[in-house]
Amino acid sequence: MKNIAVWQNVSPEQFANEIRPISEPAILRGLVDGWPIVTVARLGDKPLVDYLGSMADSSPIASIYAPPEAEGRFHYVENMRRLNFERVSITLQNFLDQLLAEAESETPTALAAQGLIVPKCLPKFAGSHPLPILPPAIIPRMWIGNAAKVATHCDELENIACVVAGRRRFTLFPPEQVGNLYMGPFELTPAGTPISMVHVTKPDFDRYPRFADALNAACFAELEAGDAIYIPYQWYHHVESLDQVNILVNYWWNGARQDLGSAWDAMLNGIISLRSLPPDQRRAWRAMFDHYVFLTNGDPGEHLPQHARGILDADAPEHIAQMQRDLITNLTNPSASKVGSLK
Repeated sequence: MKNIAVWQNVSPEQFANEIRPISEPAILRGLVDGWPIVTVARLGDKPLVDYLGSMADSSPIASIYAPPEAEGRFHYVENMRRLNFERVSITLQNFLDQLLAEAESETPTALAAQGLIVPKCLPKFAGSHPLPILPPAIIPRMWIGNAAKVATHCDELENIACVVAGRRRFTLFPPEQVGNLYMGPFELTPAGTPISMVHVTKPDFDRYPRFADALNAACFAELEAGDAIYIPYQWYHHVESLDQVNILVNYWWNGARQDLGSAWDAMLNGIISLRSLPPDQRRAWRAMFDHYVFLTNGDPGEHLPQHARGILDADAPEHIAQMQRDLITNLTNPSASKVGSLK
């Protein structure tokens, strides 16, 4: 188990120059302690719901409901033929009213409204709740629910998650632990990304023995209202909401170039074209990817004169355009694809 660095009074310069470059999770203690919603949340659940309701748009939102026997865990039914929760379209005000009602139950239904686009659902919220360490163009999203568990998953984005009501416990795993997390299917997922099959709070080590190694590499953080956490790109995280009314506001962004295609699509194509190869060929292509894609040996074209580097100079617009054209041709006609087919 690793410790997470704790930062206080974080400035935009500190975040950009000291926290992000490390690519490790960081607790940003008290980052949004001055937000009005945090102040209201400390007065109680009813004032908090009234405060949000006063800003809520009347358009329907997507919400999810899991029965009491799910014990707050949004996941699969036992045979994995479907998810263990239902999706319901509802206004935000009605959802908040149900949230308060469930808070009085000894066996509450788990309910959550996830990833609400704040400018759409709460048009006045962003103006009074700034986050100066990020560019204002990054859109905030809100996550509202009761005591629930979001299964271990990762996002193809960087993330700052701000707890504004209730408490949340994060369990975070570095990307290299993917093989020890026993990820679920790509097709049937709660929210579009695969989730771990392991119940973090009740792990079955007989069924998932490698998860013990994942826990050894994990780090943990428990946040209260006003605190935030930075989750680097594609770090896996499990999130537990610990109170009957919990609200989190998060900010997702991707600092990489967006004009070069999707790494996820490249992996899917790799599953198609590489996974079924004989072991000796997979070995060879692993070495090729390490050298040419992941640059484990440095710049693969540095020994060549500039004019001779061709596609090894991957930043050159003309070479990127040529590779994209050839990829389209090869994907639509796989039998014509071969080594050296770039023109």
